[in-house]
Amino acid sequence: MAKYIMYFIIIAFLCFYDEAADARNKKGGKSKMILTSSAFKEGGMIPSKYTCDGENISPSVSWENFPEGTKSFAIICDDPDAPAGTWVHWVIFNIPAKTRSLPANVSPEKELNDGTLQGLNDFRKIGYGGPCPPSGVHRYFFKIYALDVVLELSAGATKAQLLKAMENHILAQAKIMGRYQR
Repeated sequence: MAKYIMYFIIIAFLCFYDEAADARNKKGGKSKMILTSSAFKEGGMIPSKYTCDGENISPSVSWENFPEGTKSFAIICDDPDAPAGTWVHWVIFNIPAKTRSLPANVSPEKELNDGTLQGLNDFRKIGYGGPCPPSGVHRYFFKIYALDVVLELSAGATKAQLLKAMENHILAQAKIMGRYQR
């Protein structure tokens, strides 16, 4: 009998603990940070418009449920399936905290009108460079980071430089993955 009582206590504790953890995650009515795109669904195919086979423009992305204290956002898009290792398609950072989305076709300028900065992709260009896989289906991860600072990093920074600058400043992150095959 004591054995069953102990099981009941453990199960009750775990249920309460899960509810408390869920309440902490939804503090202020917000839940986990989410990144979406109107161009493709999670795990879906990226339309050729956003690739080297089309207009080679960035897709629109939007985000919600970021934490209080966010001072800026950063986005990295990369392809871990590239033959030579992970290929970086987009590095964009110091996106103002008031921003909730980026439209399609972000201009490939080092600095945008709102102070957003863009880095160097693995095509050795500033801004977005769309999917252009040599063969097979590749996965493209768009990752957003909510940061507690505006980074002291120059336009033209690489993914590695951005990741280093973001260390100990990431409040939350989210991602969306799209696929593409030529």
